[in-house]
This record gives sequence, structure tokens and C-alpha cells, in this order.
Amino acid sequence: MKSIFKTAAVLLLCLIAGSFTASAGTSAKEDWKDSRWITKTFDTKGGFNNNWIAFRKKVSVKEVPSELIACIAADSKYWMWINGKAVVYDGGLKRGPAPGDGYYDRIDIAPFLEKGDNVIAVLLWHFGQNGFSHMDSGMAAFRFEARCPGLEILSNRDWESTVLPNYSSSINPPTNYRLPEESIIYDARAYTGEWIYGDKPKRIGGAMEIPGHVADVALGRLVERPIPMFSFSELRPYESVERRADTLVCKLPYNGHFHPYLKVKAASGDRIEMRSDHDRVGGLKCVHAEYICRDGEQEYESLCWISGEWMYYIMPQGVEVIDLKYRESGYDTSIEGHFVCDDPLFNEYWNKAARTLLVCMRDTWYDCPDRERAQWWGDEVNELNSAFYSLSLSSADLAKKGIYELCNWHQEDGSLYAPVPSGIYFNELPIQTLASVGWYGFRNYSFYRDDDSFIADIYPVLHRYLHETWQLDDNGLPVYRKGGWDWADAGHNKDKAALLPHWYMLALKAEAEFARKLGLEEDAHANERAMDRIKESYNRIFWTGSEYRSPDYKELTDDRVQAMAVLSGIAGEDRYDALTAVLAREAHATTYMFGYVLEALVRMGHTEMAQERMHRFYPSIMKADCSTLYEHWNFEGTSNHAWSGTGIVIMGKFFAGIDAIEPGFKVFSVRPHMGSLKHIDCAVPTAYGNIELKLERNGRKIKAMIVVPEGCEARLTDYRGRELSLGEGLHEITMKDNK
Repeated sequence: MKSIFKTAAVLLLCLIAGSFTASAGTSAKEDWKDSRWITKTFDTKGGFNNNWIAFRKKVSVKEVPSELIACIAADSKYWMWINGKAVVYDGGLKRGPAPGDGYYDRIDIAPFLEKGDNVIAVLLWHFGQNGFSHMDSGMAAFRFEARCPGLEILSNRDWESTVLPNYSSSINPPTNYRLPEESIIYDARAYTGEWIYGDKPKRIGGAMEIPGHVADVALGRLVERPIPMFSFSELRPYESVERRADTLVCKLPYNGHFHPYLKVKAASGDRIEMRSDHDRVGGLKCVHAEYICRDGEQEYESLCWISGEWMYYIMPQGVEVIDLKYRESGYDTSIEGHFVCDDPLFNEYWNKAARTLLVCMRDTWYDCPDRERAQWWGDEVNELNSAFYSLSLSSADLAKKGIYELCNWHQEDGSLYAPVPSGIYFNELPIQTLASVGWYGFRNYSFYRDDDSFIADIYPVLHRYLHETWQLDDNGLPVYRKGGWDWADAGHNKDKAALLPHWYMLALKAEAEFARKLGLEEDAHANERAMDRIKESYNRIFWTGSEYRSPDYKELTDDRVQAMAVLSGIAGEDRYDALTAVLAREAHATTYMFGYVLEALVRMGHTEMAQERMHRFYPSIMKADCSTLYEHWNFEGTSNHAWSGTGIVIMGKFFAGIDAIEPGFKVFSVRPHMGSLKHIDCAVPTAYGNIELKLERNGRKIKAMIVVPEGCEARLTDYRGRELSLGEGLHEITMKDNK
């Protein structure tokens, strides 16, 4: 009965989303032909949540092919071994390229095959419930298809399968409702035989094919995985292990995604708990693991990843610990940029911001990796911009995946909402969504990653959202909409009515650029006319003579509004002195919007004021013993919120002065605003290689060493005011500080 209700919910969401869907991956038409979705019977213990199912197939191979691509889909996650060797660790993605649809992986399995008999073993984890980043199909389902001349491997009823009785859900306490994953109990006493290895074959029962019409409705369309397979390490020793009463406290190298491992000698029934220091955040229960021992020596690795700085093993008396280790896994990207200067605070901040980006990446960009694991798009705008100046280019795939998901999950009235994909949250945050689809969101992704491939796909949704979902008043200003959550920033003194037009203006600006790329000149001209009218009306209605403020707003003047007036272009340079005076006395922006205030200050020529502001606020999100950044000032909220990391952009784009002139940094400018800094060593990753820059300031002169990657061009002004264009290679130039 529960499965029927879930299927009905899928159909309803598909109707809400309308007929439009776009894909960041490839259509499944050629990859899926003859295989079937398979499962095991639904009469499992404990209902439908947190099921673990083993599948196995014996395959005879006459000749090992040079390549054999296996297409693999699952609700929800899977692990795969071939002939006892691990092939896939944490395969599959949380469901939801569009409501009701799922993703699939493409894996070359040829390197793992042998001539003769082979055994493919799969462990499927079905969450069995929705979350803030997953839409459950209602079925523990698996599909596999691999074909080449002379060899075909298809999932069907010929596969062996069983529900593993070892796994159950921990209610000590249960995870909070935002997470589709539940904390796992593994009971080693429930022996099921060796099903992974081919040297101990044991028939474990047959799989059940899911009827095609049922699979079509519940499991929907399959879209090729648009991001890399997750990376994972070998098992590693902890940096330190200390016993405190019944608890072994283990130090991890930094905040990341970790799978705790143990090897012990214990008695049957001994229960070991594995929790991190992020086990509970703000009263919300996060993921942990429990292991119930059998008699004797044994080892176990928890497959559900946990985040944190420390891992705690709570051991019953009498358990002999032989070894404790961890395996790290995560999104397959790396920190390839850097920023080092003569200010220790900025150096520490940059490193922690980059680490926070990594820990907030997996199936989607996360707000945080512990309490929610949700793709809130306001967070993602900050994250994708920070990634341009710090992470390898594979990080761009995650942003593009998010763009498609945000658009594919549009509601019947054209509104867009986050987090997506989601099975339990469908409320729009209008101001945050405008930021997402606009200049700092969709446009910056397109420009800085030189990727226009998605624009034609999402343009109809974007255009409808800006021109049908949003309405304009008699002054040409957007009519205020509260949506499902009337949120503009955390904190206080938010003049939301005065903030909205800036975000709408920047969204129109982004759409105009996209329209021109598609040859839609009339759309672009219409947007520009609308922007001109917004600028005139806004300055007439909101400008008081000394600051921008809504006529009915009674609280302290909002620094965010003044900053956004600069960034949107509504404020002319003749008002910069007045706006600077406001920003000198007002400081209400929290971590989410802090970077926009910093950018406005630098653009108005006040780099040292921006640096002073960073010194005033950044220490309150940077604890000495924490490798990541806090969500809010004064160490409030989660301790790993990447929306706090926009200082990465300020340092690379403004302090070092590296900015793209043409998409993807093919042509870039170098205009340093060093402020109080005397030394900068910076690298920015691009598709052409790293842009490298070293700056030494002496008074108003800056000695610069610039490495221009092959295929790129750097433009700058030297100390004598000459405009220079530099090709690939190393260059030494004396420049002027732009302050």
C-alpha cells in the first residue's frame, strides 16, 4: 500500500512540473534495450525503508573485450564487485533529474573480466523514503545492461537475489526527516553466506522482474549521470586515536566524507557505535552507524558516509580493538587554485573556504553535509562562483546538473523552487531564486566555464518565470511575492522590498545575454527597456537623498541594499560617496550576502574598507580546531556551510585582480586591488591551465610575475599607463595598484 501512495505522489509531481524536461546527460534510448528492472519481493522486515539487497550473476566470457560499457541504474545506491574486486563504490545518484525520473551510470567493466567464469555481485541500498535531495520511487530497484559483439549481460529474473537480514535502521535516535539516508545497524550474527566472491558460489534465490508498465510509472525516464563517479581512497589510519572511558576518539585529517572501519575481537551481541562530532547539529540528528558483533575476530566498514572532524567509536567493555581506520570518498574534484598573501587571516580563510566547498559536494551542491545534504540554490550560487577560483574544472559538472534540476522541477505556475530534487519540499524562495537564475547564477556559470550548451534547453523556463510568474507594477517594478518562504538573507534589518528589484534586474540582464546567444534580439531589447524603467523608477522611489530605503521600511538602513544598487547598476558613480558612508556605519549582511557587500566596496574603490570588514567578521566563522567555515557569524549553525566562502572570489578576482574578459578566461584581465596587502601569490584554474600570478607591492608600484596559459591572453595596464596584451608564457611587469 505504501508503494502505491508513493507512485501516486510521483505522478502528481510529474503533472505539477508540466511537460518540459531538459537533460544534463544523454538520453537512455541507445543504452537501454533488453534489460529489465529487477528487485526482490516486498515482504521484507521493517517495511520499505532502508532495505539492502544482494544481486549476483554468473557470466561466462569466451574472450575479454577491449571495452564493455555497463549501464547501471538503481533506487537508491549500489556497490559492485566483479570476481571479488571492487568496481563501483557508492554508485548511482539520488533520484530526480526531473520529477519521477532517475539517473544511470556508464562503467567500463572490461578491465575486471576474466576469460571463463566471472561473478558480478551487487549490493543495493534502497533508502525507501524522500528527502531534501532525493525523490523515492517506492521500489528497491536495480537495472544492468552491458552489450558488445559476442557478449551480453542483462538484468532479469536469471540473476540471484536476496534481502540481506544484516541491515536495519537505527532509532537511537533516527535521522531527521530531511535526509533520505537512515543510520544503519549492521548485525554480523545474521550470516547470509559469501555472495561477493566467485570461489564460494551459493545460490541465494532468484530476482523478480518489475513489470514494464509499473517501472515506467514508478521509475520513470533514465538520464545518463552528468557528473563524475565518486572518488574513494584506500583504508587509512587515523591521525591519532585516544581512549576516553568507553570511547575511542579518532582524529580525521579534515572535515570530509568518511566511512569508518573497525577490526575487533568481540563476543556475540556486543554493540559498537560509530558517530562523528557532527552527529547532531542544531538539535537535528545526522547519520551514524552501529555494528552488532558475532563471536570472534571480525571486521566491518560502514558504507553510509559520515562527515566530521572526529570519529568516535563507543565500545562495550571486553571488546579487543585490533585496528581502526577510515575510507574517504567524495566528489571527484580537487583544489587546484591557491591564494597566499602576507595576511595570515586571509590565508587561513581561503584554505578553510576551499575545504568547505569540497565537503559540500556529492550528488548535488549541499548547503551542508550533515543535517540536510540539500541543494538550496541560494547556497549553490555562492559555491559555484567560489569554485571558479579554487577547484578543478570537474566541479562545473555539478553546477550544470543543478541548473537542469532547478528548471526541470518548475511548478505549474512557472515558479522555481529549491531544494531540488526533493520529495518533501515544494516551496519557492523568490528572491533567492532570482539570484540563482540571474547574473551571479546561471550567467556566471555560462561565462566563467565557457559553456552555453544548456541555454537553449532552459531558456523557455527562464523566460516564463521572469515574465509570467513575476508581474510588474505601474512603475515597471516587480510586484513583491513572498512565495513559500519569504527569505532574502539571515539576520536582521532586511529591507526586502528594496532588495527585490536588484535581483530582478540582474536576472533580466542574464536573460538578455542568453537571448542574444539564441538570436532572440527582441527578447533582449525588451529586457533592456524593462531594466531602464526599473532603474528610473527605483531611483525615484527608493533614493532618500543619502541612501536607498523602502518608503515603508522602519528598521536600520540595510547595507545589502546599498551594495546591490552598485552591483545591479541602478546606482550611478555620483552616489558612490553616499553609499560608502552608509556601508561605513551599517553592517547587517550575514554570511550569505557578505560577499556582495565586499564586492561593492572594492568596485567603489574601497579595498581597504572591504579588508577591514573581513577582519571584523571572518574570525567569528573560523574556529582554530575546525577545518571548515561556519554557517553564521559567532559560530552559529553548521560548521561546514560553503555559502560562507565567497571571500575566495574577492581575493582572486579583486585583490589579485584576475577576471575573465572572454568566456572561460581565454582572455583575462589583471587589475590588482591589493589594499593593505604587500604580497600575493595566486593561481586560478582554467580549461587552458592555471593562471599564475605573483604580486609584490612597494608603495603604488606592483612588481608582477604572470604565467599566461597556452591559448590565453592577458590584458593589463603597466605603471606608465600603457595598455598591454600578453600571450602565453612567463612575464614580468611593473604595474600600478588600483586600490
